[in-house]
Amino acid sequence: MQVSDGVMERAETSVEVGVRAGRRAERRMLIAGDLVAAASGAEFDNVSPATGDLLGSTAAAGAPDMDRAIGAARKAFDTGDWSTNRSLRRRCLEQLQGALEAEKEHLRDELVAEVGCPVMTTQTAQLDWPLAEALRYPTQLIDEFEWERTLDGGGLFGDRNVRTVVKEAAGVVAAVTPSNFPIEVILNKLGPALAAGNTVVLKPDPNTPWNATRLGRLVAEHTDIPPGVLNVVTTPSNDVAGMLGTDPRVDLVSFTGSTAVGRLLMRQGADTMKRMFLELGGKSAAIVLDDANPAVIVPTAVGVCVHAGQACAATSRMLIHRSLYDQAVADITAAYQSVPVGDPADPGTLVGPVISAAQQDRVLSAIEGARRDGAQITVGGGPAGGLPAHLAGGHFVAPTVIVGVDNGAAIAQQEIFGPVLVLLPFDDDDDAVRIANDSMFGLAGAVMSRSAERGMAIARRVRTGSFGVNGGMFYGADAPFGGYKSSGVGRQCGIEGFAQYLETKTIARRVRRQS
Repeated sequence: MQVSDGVMERAETSVEVGVRAGRRAERRMLIAGDLVAAASGAEFDNVSPATGDLLGSTAAAGAPDMDRAIGAARKAFDTGDWSTNRSLRRRCLEQLQGALEAEKEHLRDELVAEVGCPVMTTQTAQLDWPLAEALRYPTQLIDEFEWERTLDGGGLFGDRNVRTVVKEAAGVVAAVTPSNFPIEVILNKLGPALAAGNTVVLKPDPNTPWNATRLGRLVAEHTDIPPGVLNVVTTPSNDVAGMLGTDPRVDLVSFTGSTAVGRLLMRQGADTMKRMFLELGGKSAAIVLDDANPAVIVPTAVGVCVHAGQACAATSRMLIHRSLYDQAVADITAAYQSVPVGDPADPGTLVGPVISAAQQDRVLSAIEGARRDGAQITVGGGPAGGLPAHLAGGHFVAPTVIVGVDNGAAIAQQEIFGPVLVLLPFDDDDDAVRIANDSMFGLAGAVMSRSAERGMAIARRVRTGSFGVNGGMFYGADAPFGGYKSSGVGRQCGIEGFAQYLETKTIARRVRRQS
């Protein structure tokens, strides 16, 4: 139930939110400044992960549509002044910020409907946090960034040698975004890419297209962004999407998604020497030291379930000192039995559906594989039960705790992308660091200790791109985020994230000395 002015109101259902989102959805793409259907007229279905119901449809781009979008971005970069006109970029991004804020609640509905994210998550990283800063921070950098610097020295025959280091836009950026936090990732890619002077072809995940097409409509209707500077191309075809990795007119690929696809993009881009920003998978470890406050263990463990575990930085391995392990297993198991699973439109829901039936099958198959390998499932382990009738077609997985495996087990090494937590004991700090680093991934991590000094020492030894000590939160438009090892290449956000969308040119000028 919701409370409004002291009056109890019935919480909306995903069916109702989905119907409303479907009525408001933008089904067209943005190509060369125009809102267009696919050249073939083809569309693809947008399906609610919570109910299995059809929400509506979206233009299904073919190869000619993608070719036109890449060509428009190339032309806009090569012949327009977007890359050099900083005041224009600043004004346009401010216009886009205002347009997004005006339709914030419509975006919230769309995210709940097509992503299946609990509405409570839209008040944080799904919507409110990125909307507050993902465009504002890089827009501010347009004025504050050091676009040029001068080096003086060297030269021949006694003449003065002046060198100017210039930062310039990389060119045409292909932005490929995922389904789990779509608008968050989109804004944190578009903000720095556009503010740095690039043109962009945005290809959103086909499971969650409407937040991207809405943004395309806002660009067309409410900003002065020139035609071709931003193109939004929706397609369910991997072959059409793959054109972004092979077309020589694309200079840089900015991708967030699985490690397997990231490797494919690197191979595809090799022939044309594309620059790559890849924010990939993770299997992050939360380390509970022997001096940790036991009260923080359960909330940290339950946090893995938020948005059904569909977060690349989720600490889905929890490493617990052996002296605390047995009690922690009992406490976490009890807590997982009461985690609120249900309709993402309900403000009390913590765990909604995973994005698709295929993803539900992958999560359940991974759990079953662990069971066959001898793991103990202390809670969960199957589809979520006890759901209302209108969610019968949804893709729900029960929050699951797995014990009785070592860190070499597949369930402890593979990214599951579901509400699944593996609990592992360790003996001392060195053992904890060894286990945490024994992974192909290196995206994030956490440590809990009553000693801040001890926690910081652990943080410096674990090979990950981000790390939290005693609940510290590394998220923010000003904080670089990305991974070591197979968790990716490059960083999103911060000065580092802005700079990766730039090229560096050194111009030397010989100044003759007066005789």
